[in-house]
Amino acid sequence: MIYTTSRGESFDIERDFTDAERHILQKMFIWKELASSPVEFRQKKEEALRTGWNNSGPIRESPAMKRITQDLEEQVSPHRP
Repeated sequence: MIYTTSRGESFDIERDFTDAERHILQKMFIWKELASSPVEFRQKKEEALRTGWNNSGPIRESPAMKRITQDLEEQVSPHRP
C-alpha cells in the first residue's frame, strides 16, 4: 500500500516500515476515524507507541511514521459529535 500525505510525500507501507510500525499505523488509520479530537488521536498514538506490538514494549517513532501520523492527525475533525 502506498500512502501519500497531503504534502505530497509518498511512503510504501510494506517496504518503508517494520512489522511493528505497520501494526501501529493500522491502529492509527482506525483512530483517525474514531478520535473525537486531534488531542485524543495524539494520546492514542503515544499509547500505541508505548505498548508496542502485542505488548512487546515501546516502539520508536521513525521520521516516516511521524510524517504519516501527523498527516492523519490533521485529518481528525476537532468537532465530531
